[in-house]
Amino acid sequence: MKYFCGVDTGGTFTDCAVIDETGKITIAKRPSTPEDYSAGLFDALEACSARIGISLEKLLENTEHLFLGTTVGTNALVQMKGAKKRLKTTNGHKDSLAIMRSAGRSAGLPVEKLLHVSRHQKPPPLIPRQLIHEVSERMDWKGAVYLELNESEAEQAIRSLVEQDIEALGICLLWSIVNPEHEKRLKAMVRKFAPGIFVSCSHELIAKRGEYERAVGTAINCFIGPTMKEYVEKIEQRASSHGYTRPLLMLQVTGGVVPSREVIQTPLYTIGSGPAAGVTGSCFLSNAMGYTNTIVTDMGGTSFEAGIIYNGNPLTASETIINQYVFSMPRLDVESIGSGGGSIVWVDEISGTLRVGPESAGADPGPACYGKGNRPTITDANLILGYLNPDNFLGGKMRLDRDKSIKAMSPLADKLGMEVDELAAGAVRIAETKMAELIRQMTLQRGLDPREFVIFAYGGAGPTHACEYTRELGISRIVIPLGTISSAWSAFGTLCADILHVYEKSDFLAQPFDLEHINQTFAELESTGRKQLEEDGVDPERMVFQRFVEVKYRMQIHQLPVPLPEGKLNEDDLVHLVQRFEDIYESFYGKGSAYREAGVEIGLFKVNAIGEMVKPSIPEQAPIKEEPRPSQRKIYWRERGEAVDTPVYAGPDLGPGHVVPGPAVVEFPETTIVIQPFAKAVVDGSGNFIIDLDAEES
Repeated sequence: MKYFCGVDTGGTFTDCAVIDETGKITIAKRPSTPEDYSAGLFDALEACSARIGISLEKLLENTEHLFLGTTVGTNALVQMKGAKKRLKTTNGHKDSLAIMRSAGRSAGLPVEKLLHVSRHQKPPPLIPRQLIHEVSERMDWKGAVYLELNESEAEQAIRSLVEQDIEALGICLLWSIVNPEHEKRLKAMVRKFAPGIFVSCSHELIAKRGEYERAVGTAINCFIGPTMKEYVEKIEQRASSHGYTRPLLMLQVTGGVVPSREVIQTPLYTIGSGPAAGVTGSCFLSNAMGYTNTIVTDMGGTSFEAGIIYNGNPLTASETIINQYVFSMPRLDVESIGSGGGSIVWVDEISGTLRVGPESAGADPGPACYGKGNRPTITDANLILGYLNPDNFLGGKMRLDRDKSIKAMSPLADKLGMEVDELAAGAVRIAETKMAELIRQMTLQRGLDPREFVIFAYGGAGPTHACEYTRELGISRIVIPLGTISSAWSAFGTLCADILHVYEKSDFLAQPFDLEHINQTFAELESTGRKQLEEDGVDPERMVFQRFVEVKYRMQIHQLPVPLPEGKLNEDDLVHLVQRFEDIYESFYGKGSAYREAGVEIGLFKVNAIGEMVKPSIPEQAPIKEEPRPSQRKIYWRERGEAVDTPVYAGPDLGPGHVVPGPAVVEFPETTIVIQPFAKAVVDGSGNFIIDLDAEES
């Protein structure tokens, strides 16, 4: 039997999904292991192999591909635990990281902090000024050499750095995106004098203009590079010892996978890769189900993420903010807030109001009900309300202590003069409102009406809260994808990914466009992509190339991506390009906002080089003849203001065609679906739970 294994290492849990050659899907969740994330990865793989009924060695020996999404780089950056690093830049530009942009003090801050301008501060520097070295060289904006690289000066600086026992070195020179020759020469010198140092060049990471953004991206790549290298090599060695001989395929924030050898050089692109996997899996399933507009929502133990699939394709972004640092990176547009199951519930001492997150209890100590921690979380609130079964968490692998949840929540309830269950319901309401607000920002600010979408809700906690944040948005339908598989959806999503390499070239063209130059640029980018896919072992018939240009009006700053057809372009294609840009522009900024008379400019060329992988088949479930017999449990429903006896169904007992009116709870080993009184669920032929919110309250 052949297997395909996908693993997603999250902040609280590590999820695994295994598909065999018959299409059967097996999942497992195990706590993440922050002291060594590779340990949790193999714990999850071993849990899956046990459910299949084989050893871990047998599973990996017969695994065709092992896919991995990881938060190791993200966690290292958030916790500021990375390599000893230095940066080399053009003479006169060593202060770009410290100066930042004008919005540097407020970039990425939550609303409550934005309101207090006097408290805004710049983040701690990724690389202190004294650790940034300048070199004498200069390119102009067209790529012409204005000042030759002073190699003797550079060699002396490199030898000095080696003596300081550094682990990583970033190279970010002015206008290297147009002509990278000087960066390449510096890198060769580092390889010669210090072959063991991790080296990162800005032109290899980021092709877009923006000196500061490129410097940040290069610094981050150096910061997490040695950590990621150690992590990947540890997984490869252990997987090999268990019989897995193929390359490890790692998911990137673009939504595609690349061989691990590339990730070791560009770990920057793994930041946010776990949530991107969920979008990839959702795009695969939603298109198969006939939904072209989908809002994907992932609620795990640490955070809540949302992404948008519009007209069948995930929306993308080109900028990322972490720790207030802004850097350029092509990615699927997935936004995150600290509103997961482990988000801590607290009372603001100044305002006396109830708050939720963004601080999380994480995997260790975890929510109070796990037995180690003593601070109340959303998971504790769900347990108090009766949504969760304390004896069936993770299929009974963990027992939750409701008394400890009540003990942790009671001081907050006393402080606010509320009953414990009222306070728990209020905390859940706050978290769900924050989720709805994030989705509003991602849709309405783009000119998209959320009511024209369906919600995909997944992650361990997503199905528990989906009804409320969906109703607040005016959306009428929720899909819990493949039932219990939804709890490990990002792990499943890695199995839906293709090999994807993104190539960008910063350029400047003003209308009327040079057609020959455009065709030549795309030909060069596609040639590079084709060679890379050949190295990856992709057959020519499985290679696909997607083209984009980023376009703006003259004198504007922000560019919008516009797709272009394959093959040699003609003048008609350029006419359609401008028209398509204006359609996209007006979808963002309103009808009539396009202004062609200002002049149209191209600032970036982009090619997605795709190696199509074998996709999983969507399972078909056999009908279950016996009518399910629910048990009963007291559950507190906020709209009713009290706990009432509520039907509780075992998820595996429900098959195609079964209808579950709300209020009700459906329990799976890895997740719990809460069907509010105003909702009704039905199971389709693939095991998806379709929840409609226009049902009359029973």
